Amino acid sequence: MNGVKIIGLNKEIKKNKVLTDINLEMTKGKIYGFYGRNGSGKTMLFRAVSGLIKPTSGEIYIFGKKIGRDVSFPESLGLVIETVGFWSQYTGFQNLKFLASIKNVISDNEIKNAIKRVGLDPGEKKTYKKYSLGMKQRLGIAQAIMEKPELIILDEPTNALDSEGIDLVRNILWEEKNRGAIIMIASHNKEDIQLLSDEKYMMDNGRLYSVLEESTK
Repeated sequence: MNGVKIIGLNKEIKKNKVLTDINLEMTKGKIYGFYGRNGSGKTMLFRAVSGLIKPTSGEIYIFGKKIGRDVSFPESLGLVIETVGFWSQYTGFQNLKFLASIKNVISDNEIKNAIKRVGLDPGEKKTYKKYSLGMKQRLGIAQAIMEKPELIILDEPTNALDSEGIDLVRNILWEEKNRGAIIMIASHNKEDIQLLSDEKYMMDNGRLYSVLEESTK
């Protein structure tokens, strides 16, 4: 299977349904945009696809492997959901170097290139705790793309960014799409969804609805 397939996904937390009968197929080289009010289920869906929560029922396949059976987490995943857990006492490069050492599939130069792509300086001596919110967001994007993952999941990727940072991230996502990645983004910024997404979805009360182009304007 050359993509992501979600079949009959349901999730209950304390008898509350947070995801209801989600069915979705996603293919390589496309950006999928999700929007909806807070609590609509976007982040829960992203957590389920990432293997961070276990479905109550249903199946999720990532490139042919079932999450929770064949693998615990997608094998090639770049992820930003809420706050990325970086170490406050280390620089941006040191943080990414440590994370990259887990799989050990990229070089220092590739880490530095990812940092440059998001508009940060890989030689910056400032520690993460001294970063602005925008710098923290950029570093989070850098860690998500640095290993050239097949699946990229970004919750509010342009949050806390200025207009220059927003343009930069949008260009990065187009580049990653052209590389062949599957990209899932959730955003309160309707313009992000409108400009970036090949397919658009609205979530409401844990249900997923496909959105036609004209209805998002």
